[in-house]
Amino acid sequence: MIQLEHVTHAYNGRVVLDGISLELGEHRIGLIGANGSGKSTLARTLNGLVVPDSGRVLVDGLDTRKHGREVRRRVGFVFSDADTQIIMPTVAEDVQIGLRGSGIGRAEIAGRVDEVLARHGLAGHRDHPAHLLSGGQKQMLALASVMVTEPRVLVCDEPTTLLDLRNVRVVTEALRGLEQQVILLTHHLDTLAGFDRVLVMDEGAVVFDGEPGAAVEHYTALMERRP
Repeated sequence: MIQLEHVTHAYNGRVVLDGISLELGEHRIGLIGANGSGKSTLARTLNGLVVPDSGRVLVDGLDTRKHGREVRRRVGFVFSDADTQIIMPTVAEDVQIGLRGSGIGRAEIAGRVDEVLARHGLAGHRDHPAHLLSGGQKQMLALASVMVTEPRVLVCDEPTTLLDLRNVRVVTEALRGLEQQVILLTHHLDTLAGFDRVLVMDEGAVVFDGEPGAAVEHYTALMERRP
Protein backbone atom coordinates (compact mmCIF):
# COMPACT_ATOMS: atom_id res chain seq x y z
CA MET A 1 0.00 0.00 0.00
CA ILE A 2 1.23 3.48 -0.89
CA GLN A 3 -0.06 6.38 1.18
CA LEU A 4 0.43 10.10 0.61
CA GLU A 5 -0.29 12.34 3.56
CA HIS A 6 -0.67 16.08 2.85
CA VAL A 7 2.17 16.00 0.30
CA THR A 8 3.36 19.40 -0.90
CA HIS A 9 6.30 20.17 -3.16
CA ALA A 10 7.56 23.25 -5.00
CA TYR A 11 10.22 24.05 -7.60
CA ASN A 12 11.75 27.53 -7.48
CA GLY A 13 8.81 28.80 -5.48
CA ARG A 14 6.16 27.29 -7.79
CA VAL A 15 3.93 24.78 -6.04
CA VAL A 16 3.62 21.60 -8.12
CA LEU A 17 2.01 19.38 -5.48
CA ASP A 18 -0.49 21.04 -3.20
CA GLY A 19 -1.38 19.08 -0.07
CA ILE A 20 -2.20 15.74 -1.73
CA SER A 21 -3.52 12.88 0.39
CA LEU A 22 -4.18 9.50 -1.25
CA GLU A 23 -4.19 5.78 -0.60
CA LEU A 24 -3.09 3.78 -3.64
CA GLY A 25 -3.97 0.14 -3.25
CA GLU A 26 -5.68 -0.90 -6.48
CA HIS A 27 -3.97 -3.26 -8.92
CA ARG A 28 -4.12 -0.88 -11.91
CA ILE A 29 -4.12 2.88 -11.38
CA GLY A 30 -3.89 5.51 -14.11
CA LEU A 31 -2.70 9.09 -13.65
CA ILE A 32 -3.53 11.70 -16.29
CA GLY A 33 -3.22 15.45 -16.62
CA ALA A 34 -1.83 18.20 -18.81
CA ASN A 35 1.89 18.91 -19.00
CA GLY A 36 2.81 20.84 -15.87
CA SER A 37 -0.10 19.48 -13.84
CA GLY A 38 2.26 17.85 -11.32
CA LYS A 39 1.70 14.21 -12.26
CA SER A 40 5.35 13.38 -12.98
CA THR A 41 6.45 14.94 -9.71
CA LEU A 42 3.75 13.00 -7.90
CA ALA A 43 4.94 9.79 -9.57
CA ARG A 44 8.51 10.45 -8.46
CA THR A 45 7.44 10.83 -4.83
CA LEU A 46 6.13 7.26 -4.87
CA ASN A 47 9.60 5.70 -4.77
CA GLY A 48 11.57 8.53 -3.23
CA LEU A 49 13.04 10.05 -6.40
CA VAL A 50 11.42 13.24 -5.11
CA VAL A 51 11.05 13.83 -1.38
CA PRO A 52 8.15 16.19 -0.56
CA ASP A 53 8.82 19.55 1.06
CA SER A 54 6.08 18.76 3.57
CA GLY A 55 3.88 15.79 4.31
CA ARG A 56 5.06 12.25 3.75
CA VAL A 57 4.82 9.25 1.45
CA LEU A 58 4.64 5.77 2.96
CA VAL A 59 5.27 2.52 1.07
CA ASP A 60 4.24 -0.48 3.15
CA GLY A 61 4.66 1.81 6.14
CA LEU A 62 8.16 2.96 5.14
CA ASP A 63 8.68 6.71 4.88
CA THR A 64 10.42 7.60 1.59
CA ARG A 65 12.30 10.36 3.39
CA LYS A 66 13.94 7.92 5.81
CA HIS A 67 13.95 4.61 3.94
CA GLY A 68 14.67 5.50 0.31
CA ARG A 69 16.71 2.39 -0.51
CA GLU A 70 14.15 -0.01 0.91
CA VAL A 71 11.34 1.85 -0.85
CA ARG A 72 13.08 1.65 -4.22
CA ARG A 73 13.40 -2.12 -3.81
CA ARG A 74 9.63 -2.25 -3.54
CA VAL A 75 8.71 0.39 -6.13
CA GLY A 76 10.30 0.22 -9.59
CA PHE A 77 10.23 3.19 -11.98
CA VAL A 78 10.15 3.29 -15.79
CA PHE A 79 10.76 6.63 -17.54
CA SER A 80 9.28 7.88 -20.80
CA ASP A 81 12.65 7.94 -22.58
CA ALA A 82 14.24 4.51 -22.32
CA ASP A 83 17.64 5.90 -23.34
CA THR A 84 17.87 7.59 -19.93
CA GLN A 85 17.69 4.17 -18.26
CA ILE A 86 19.97 2.16 -20.55
CA ILE A 87 23.48 2.43 -19.14
CA MET A 88 25.28 -0.78 -20.14
CA PRO A 89 26.67 -1.80 -23.56
CA THR A 90 24.60 -4.94 -24.16
CA VAL A 91 21.02 -5.95 -23.47
CA ALA A 92 21.88 -8.69 -20.96
CA GLU A 93 24.38 -6.49 -19.12
CA ASP A 94 21.81 -3.74 -18.78
CA VAL A 95 19.33 -6.12 -17.16
CA GLN A 96 21.96 -7.77 -14.99
CA ILE A 97 23.23 -4.54 -13.45
CA GLY A 98 19.99 -4.17 -11.51
CA LEU A 99 20.98 -7.22 -9.47
CA ARG A 100 24.45 -5.96 -8.60
CA GLY A 101 24.96 -6.07 -4.86
CA SER A 102 21.80 -8.09 -4.33
CA GLY A 103 23.62 -11.04 -2.77
CA ILE A 104 22.09 -13.40 -5.32
CA GLY A 105 24.37 -16.12 -6.67
CA ARG A 106 25.78 -15.97 -10.19
CA ALA A 107 23.70 -18.90 -11.47
CA GLU A 108 20.46 -17.43 -10.14
CA ILE A 109 21.29 -14.03 -11.64
CA ALA A 110 21.88 -15.64 -15.05
CA GLY A 111 18.58 -17.51 -14.79
CA ARG A 112 16.63 -14.41 -13.80
CA VAL A 113 18.17 -12.39 -16.63
CA ASP A 114 17.34 -15.07 -19.20
CA GLU A 115 13.78 -15.40 -17.87
CA VAL A 116 12.99 -11.69 -17.93
CA LEU A 117 14.49 -11.25 -21.41
CA ALA A 118 12.34 -14.09 -22.71
CA ARG A 119 9.24 -12.71 -21.03
CA HIS A 120 9.72 -9.31 -22.67
CA GLY A 121 10.61 -10.55 -26.15
CA LEU A 122 14.34 -9.82 -25.94
CA ALA A 123 15.87 -13.30 -25.66
CA GLY A 124 17.17 -13.11 -29.23
CA HIS A 125 18.86 -9.79 -28.51
CA ARG A 126 20.74 -10.88 -25.40
CA ASP A 127 24.21 -9.84 -26.58
CA HIS A 128 23.15 -7.03 -28.92
CA PRO A 129 24.25 -3.41 -28.33
CA ALA A 130 21.47 -1.96 -26.21
CA HIS A 131 21.46 1.48 -27.86
CA LEU A 132 20.96 -0.04 -31.32
CA LEU A 133 17.58 -1.52 -30.41
CA SER A 134 14.40 -0.05 -31.88
CA GLY A 135 12.39 2.38 -29.79
CA GLY A 136 9.91 -0.27 -28.74
CA GLN A 137 12.66 -2.75 -27.88
CA LYS A 138 14.44 -0.12 -25.79
CA GLN A 139 11.29 0.49 -23.79
CA MET A 140 10.90 -3.25 -23.23
CA LEU A 141 14.53 -3.37 -22.11
CA ALA A 142 13.90 -0.55 -19.64
CA LEU A 143 10.92 -2.50 -18.33
CA ALA A 144 12.91 -5.76 -18.14
CA SER A 145 15.75 -4.04 -16.29
CA VAL A 146 13.31 -2.94 -13.60
CA MET A 147 11.29 -6.15 -13.47
CA VAL A 148 14.37 -8.35 -12.94
CA THR A 149 14.61 -6.83 -9.43
CA GLU A 150 11.07 -8.12 -8.72
CA PRO A 151 9.49 -4.94 -7.33
CA ARG A 152 6.03 -5.08 -5.77
CA VAL A 153 4.90 -1.90 -7.54
CA LEU A 154 5.79 -0.50 -10.96
CA VAL A 155 5.42 3.23 -11.66
CA CYS A 156 5.55 4.07 -15.38
CA ASP A 157 5.93 7.71 -16.37
CA GLU A 158 4.47 7.93 -19.91
CA PRO A 159 6.38 4.87 -21.22
CA THR A 160 4.60 4.96 -24.60
CA THR A 161 5.11 8.66 -25.39
CA LEU A 162 7.90 8.17 -27.94
CA LEU A 163 6.49 5.01 -29.55
CA ASP A 164 4.45 4.27 -32.66
CA LEU A 165 1.01 2.69 -32.32
CA ARG A 166 2.26 -0.87 -32.71
CA ASN A 167 4.77 -0.49 -29.91
CA VAL A 168 2.25 1.35 -27.76
CA ARG A 169 0.18 -1.84 -27.92
CA VAL A 170 3.19 -4.05 -27.16
CA VAL A 171 4.16 -2.07 -24.06
CA THR A 172 0.55 -1.72 -22.91
CA GLU A 173 -0.06 -5.46 -23.17
CA ALA A 174 3.17 -6.16 -21.29
CA LEU A 175 2.03 -3.91 -18.45
CA ARG A 176 -1.41 -5.51 -18.38
CA GLY A 177 0.18 -8.93 -17.98
CA LEU A 178 2.20 -8.08 -14.88
CA GLU A 179 1.27 -9.42 -11.47
CA GLN A 180 2.64 -6.29 -9.81
CA GLN A 181 0.60 -3.23 -9.00
CA VAL A 182 1.02 -0.78 -11.89
CA ILE A 183 0.65 2.99 -11.66
CA LEU A 184 0.66 4.36 -15.21
CA LEU A 185 1.02 7.97 -16.33
CA THR A 186 -0.09 8.34 -19.93
CA HIS A 187 -1.44 10.62 -22.65
CA HIS A 188 -2.74 7.57 -24.54
CA LEU A 189 -6.12 7.62 -22.83
CA ASP A 190 -7.40 4.45 -24.49
CA THR A 191 -4.73 2.41 -22.70
CA LEU A 192 -6.58 3.02 -19.43
CA ALA A 193 -9.58 0.87 -20.39
CA GLY A 194 -10.10 -1.79 -17.76
CA PHE A 195 -8.05 -0.03 -15.10
CA ASP A 196 -9.37 -0.09 -11.55
CA ARG A 197 -8.97 3.63 -10.91
CA VAL A 198 -7.81 6.77 -12.71
CA LEU A 199 -6.70 10.04 -11.12
CA VAL A 200 -6.86 13.37 -12.94
CA MET A 201 -4.38 16.05 -11.90
CA ASP A 202 -4.55 19.78 -12.54
CA GLU A 203 -2.43 22.57 -11.09
CA GLY A 204 -0.85 20.36 -8.46
CA ALA A 205 -4.05 18.79 -7.16
CA VAL A 206 -6.07 15.64 -7.81
CA VAL A 207 -9.29 17.01 -9.29
CA PHE A 208 -10.96 13.69 -10.12
CA ASP A 209 -10.63 10.17 -8.77
CA GLY A 210 -12.76 7.40 -10.24
CA GLU A 211 -13.28 4.81 -12.94
CA PRO A 212 -11.51 5.24 -16.31
CA GLY A 213 -14.42 6.36 -18.49
CA ALA A 214 -15.55 9.08 -16.12
CA ALA A 215 -11.96 10.19 -15.49
CA VAL A 216 -11.17 10.53 -19.20
CA GLU A 217 -14.43 12.43 -19.71
CA HIS A 218 -13.57 14.80 -16.87
CA TYR A 219 -10.05 15.35 -18.20
CA THR A 220 -11.27 15.93 -21.76
CA ALA A 221 -13.84 18.47 -20.60
CA LEU A 222 -11.17 20.21 -18.51
CA MET A 223 -8.86 20.53 -21.49
CA GLU A 224 -11.66 21.78 -23.76
CA ARG A 225 -12.32 24.64 -21.36
CA ARG A 226 -8.72 25.82 -21.58
CA PRO A 227 -7.99 28.75 -23.91
